[in-house]
Amino acid sequence: MTKLLLSLHVLAAIVAVGPVTVAASMFPPAVRRAAPADGTDPGPRAAGAVELLHRICRVYAGLGVLVPVLGLATGLAMGVLGDAWLVASVFLTAVAAGTLIALVLPRQDELVAQVTGRRPVDHRSTVQLAMFTGVFNLLWATVTVLMIVRPGSTTGA
Repeated sequence: MTKLLLSLHVLAAIVAVGPVTVAASMFPPAVRRAAPADGTDPGPRAAGAVELLHRICRVYAGLGVLVPVLGLATGLAMGVLGDAWLVASVFLTAVAAGTLIALVLPRQDELVAQVTGRRPVDHRSTVQLAMFTGVFNLLWATVTVLMIVRPGSTTGA
């Protein structure tokens, strides 16, 4: 059962978190292309790309709830819920989720509205969003490393 839970946990992380990290990283440059500072018309597809990337982030963020649920079930089955590496991973996962929910997705909402409404987009807002997205991605990378290395774990390599 442990191997099945671990497999589902890893698959959920790849399928759910992977698309969010990629789409969120692509979003700020897509906004800059869709709302060029020189006032040129980027064409109708540019706004569609921004909307698609935002939809990917929202949908896969919802699916991402499976990752910690399956992770906790796996940790319980393995008997490692109290291990420091897992506690740190759970904390960092919560911080990553909070970053996505409170800082990334709302700013994407605002930028989608500006792009689709053909309103000007402040370059600084895309830079700030890129920074928050980078923090989100760095947190997930750290969790991934902790899951692989498992420092201090008796079950790790």
